Amino acid sequence: MNSPFPVPSLPESYDNDMSGHLHLANAQLVLTDRVVTGAVKIEQGIINEITEGEGVPDGAVDCQGDLVLPGLVELHTDNVERHIEPRPEVDWPHLPALIAHDAELASVGITTVFDAMRVGSIHSGKGRYIDYARKLADELLAARAEGLFKISHFLHLRAEICSETLLEELAAFGPEDRVGIVSLMDHTPGQRQFCDLTALKTYVAKKRGMNNAEFEEHVENLLSLQKRFGAKHEAGAVKEANRLGSVLASHDDTTKEQVVISASNGVGFAEFPTTVEAAEACRDQGIAVMMGAPNLIRGGSHSGNVAAEDLAKADLLDIVSSDYVPSALLLSAFQLARIWDDMPRAISTVTRNPAKAARLSDRGALEVGLRGDVLRVRPVGQTPLLRGVWSQGHKVG
Repeated sequence: MNSPFPVPSLPESYDNDMSGHLHLANAQLVLTDRVVTGAVKIEQGIINEITEGEGVPDGAVDCQGDLVLPGLVELHTDNVERHIEPRPEVDWPHLPALIAHDAELASVGITTVFDAMRVGSIHSGKGRYIDYARKLADELLAARAEGLFKISHFLHLRAEICSETLLEELAAFGPEDRVGIVSLMDHTPGQRQFCDLTALKTYVAKKRGMNNAEFEEHVENLLSLQKRFGAKHEAGAVKEANRLGSVLASHDDTTKEQVVISASNGVGFAEFPTTVEAAEACRDQGIAVMMGAPNLIRGGSHSGNVAAEDLAKADLLDIVSSDYVPSALLLSAFQLARIWDDMPRAISTVTRNPAKAARLSDRGALEVGLRGDVLRVRPVGQTPLLRGVWSQGHKVG
């Protein structure tokens, strides 16, 4: 691919030490099954040694008892869209937006991200959505090829069933685009996330500046689109995900019947199921359950759906996503550690489990042979203070 950016290649990291070598010692290492005092050594970007003990060898960083854990893996974030459209109808220059997005994620401990982009446009009415994903993906992939990013980026295509152009937009992507996830989105009013139309009106009308008549028109348009294209778009999106080699995700499953359909489509994980019934059905079908960090931290869903904490206490929570607040991801893991009284299990919801769900076998844990993506964290009361972020052994935050 020819880069649209007339810039020279940058080195792999902005840090002065370009070697990918790192030795963190006298730390509390959060392993997959326990926390131990020890050291982790990274060479050429890969973890090559983990030892136990309080010693600080020459050249090692003395972590003074701070926690060291794997870099966070984010499967679903709207953050890139927030940067390219900071306010409704404001199109921000994309390259600086992408660089700012990347730096923000690095600053909060996210070292792998699947950048969510909507596919499926609506070209008429007040609630219109314009095709942007292919162009933005090209810009993101070019920036990555130029070495402009601090962390690892993959694509996540949000396949909007209630749209006019979903299948055409999906057809523009190929296996070479590194589309890691395709999620099936059905935002038809009156079901799934927005069973309560009042919640939908609060969200959409405020975001898009709709009056009552425009909102009613928007609802009728979405209902019409679902009736005309819903079944065709869902089947087509499943087929396209298979063509792209992507993990398939469901979104806002509410009933057992919806989860059974998700399972028949080959869904690997469920984004934000809205009820206990749906989460239990996911467990029965072997589908991993993802919930939003803002839901967990706020103590409930902004749409009035099931609370993430309730699913955690019922042993129905596997993965956490920052959703619309990047800094919430690390904070949510520490909240889960208090709920479960199990730090390794909690950290796995933002590292090992999402990596596994996305079929990334080279990261997500402090293990010899995996990528040297690590964080240094000091708990301050109930707040994790991030003291260092390394991607493949390079300091990025």
